[in-house]
Amino acid sequence: MADNVSKEKRSKIMKSIRSQTQLENSVSKELWRRGLRFRKNVKNLMGTPDIAISKYKVVIFIDSCFWHYCPRHGHFPKSNEDYWAQKIYRNSKRDYFVTSTYISHGWHILRIWEHQLKEDFEKCIHYILQFVELAKQANNKK
Repeated sequence: MADNVSKEKRSKIMKSIRSQTQLENSVSKELWRRGLRFRKNVKNLMGTPDIAISKYKVVIFIDSCFWHYCPRHGHFPKSNEDYWAQKIYRNSKRDYFVTSTYISHGWHILRIWEHQLKEDFEKCIHYILQFVELAKQANNKK
C-alpha cells in the first residue's frame, strides 16, 4: 500500500519522533535522585541502551509497547499492515539478538515494558535499583 503523505511530509513526521520519551526521562531522573549513576542512550553499546553502567556490565532498556510489540498491548495499525508487520517483526528480532548478545558476553540486561512503568512506577524503580545492586554484587565476586 502506498503512503498517503508526500515524501517531504513523511520525513518531517519521522524527524519529529524523539529518541527519548518522557517516561525514560522520568525513570532517569528518579534513579539519579536516588543516587544511581549511569549513562543514558550510550551509542557505542549495542542497541543504544536507555541506561548503561559499564562498570558493572548493566544495560537497561525501556521498551515501548507499540514499537517492541508488547504481548499485552502490541498491535498493528490498520493501514499499511504489511509494512508494520515487517517493521515490528524486525524490531522484535533485533531485541532478541541484542539481549542474547549481552547475556553471552556476561552483561546484566533488564527490559522493562512501558506499561509496567505506567502501572506502578515506584515498584519498577525499586526493581531497577535491586537489579543493579545484584549486578554489582555479582561483578564484585569475579
